Amino acid sequence: MPDLSHPPTHPLDAMSAAPDHHTVLFENDRVRVLDTRLGPGERTPVHAHEWPAAIYVLSWSDFVRCDADDKVLVDSRATGNAPPEIGTAAWLQPLDPHYVSNVGDKTLHIIAVEVKHDGTAT
Repeated sequence: MPDLSHPPTHPLDAMSAAPDHHTVLFENDRVRVLDTRLGPGERTPVHAHEWPAAIYVLSWSDFVRCDADDKVLVDSRATGNAPPEIGTAAWLQPLDPHYVSNVGDKTLHIIAVEVKHDGTAT
């Protein structure tokens, strides 16, 4: 049984607000590993990620991330950057309430390792 001594506190946590697109692969008091998938044309419900995360791209598709008021926060097509290659890793800060729309023709599939602990030694 996972050690959940640091459970999520945000009322729109991804696992409660958008469980159809997030699966917990592993969780303990320090990290939560999420498998995130969003098919072409799909949109997540509004949800949040209260912890920073290292992400790993398994498959890529263009997406638009909007806040809860429909303001576009990120449109991957408009960044001017080439799409990340499969196997790319990146760091994300916590994300306030948002939703993601897959506007591409492939599944967006990312593994996120959310870091729960405050950095102090135990």
